[in-house]
Amino acid sequence: MDTTVRHPRRVERVITGTPTQDGAGVKLTRLLTHDLQQRLDPFLMLDNFASDDPDDYGAGFPNHPHRGFETVTYMISGRMRHRDNAGHEGLLQNGGVQWMTAGRGLVHSEMPEQEEGLMEGFQLWLNLPGRDKMRDPWYRDIQSEEIPELRTAEGVTARVIAGESHGVAGSMQRDVTQPLYLDLHFGAAGQRFEQPLDPQRNAFVCVYRGSVDVVGADGASTSVARGRMAILGNEGDGVVLRAAGDEPARALLIAGQPLREPIAQYGPFVMNTRQQLLEAVEDFNNGRFV
Repeated sequence: MDTTVRHPRRVERVITGTPTQDGAGVKLTRLLTHDLQQRLDPFLMLDNFASDDPDDYGAGFPNHPHRGFETVTYMISGRMRHRDNAGHEGLLQNGGVQWMTAGRGLVHSEMPEQEEGLMEGFQLWLNLPGRDKMRDPWYRDIQSEEIPELRTAEGVTARVIAGESHGVAGSMQRDVTQPLYLDLHFGAAGQRFEQPLDPQRNAFVCVYRGSVDVVGADGASTSVARGRMAILGNEGDGVVLRAAGDEPARALLIAGQPLREPIAQYGPFVMNTRQQLLEAVEDFNNGRFV
């Protein structure tokens, strides 16, 4: 299988996240914000939480509703318990993923099961096409050992959470949005990773250890530091990343097929029209979520 990228994408823009709080006061950094939803369609939001202070995460995310999209929570370190009103329950822990389809409506909680230590991870919101927004809710816990991994000739390890990379199929597949979700571990400076990617698919890179260079078609590179997100331009035949600096680097490479549908959002409800949002609020207030 040819994985060579001959015309790599450039960095269009580097994003510095916005510190905020969610749930019952959990401190986090929001990297993909509302103003980027059309640009990074089908993705709606990306939050990064990372703290070893229990005061920053201990109150967790008590019961709250969702409708019209999917949540993908990747726990790099820590333990968090999921419960929802459809009867699903699971423990999200080191290296695992929780993939939840809210569909027509779900109320769930995500509460820490630790009183000390580091809690670190990401939550990504993935939009649903209009035809699927009112589908039945669905949930899957993916433990760390269930996530396929590959190791390139250069020594880069890729955890394939969704999509496909170098002939390895990920834990999750979606036909319409076609998400690619890779967690890349670079062991030494200079190691490269190449990922072929159709130019129609919107893509970004989020660095959470060290720093990573995005190498362009002319050989020039843009360095992306820890805690930053780089939006990649829609051209070329793929992405080329290279570890920079003197320490090991880790980064998420995420891409998806845009839906090109209207986005109407009111808090935890994401639909296509304002009328659908009004219906979502009414259904929730009247106990019609699951």
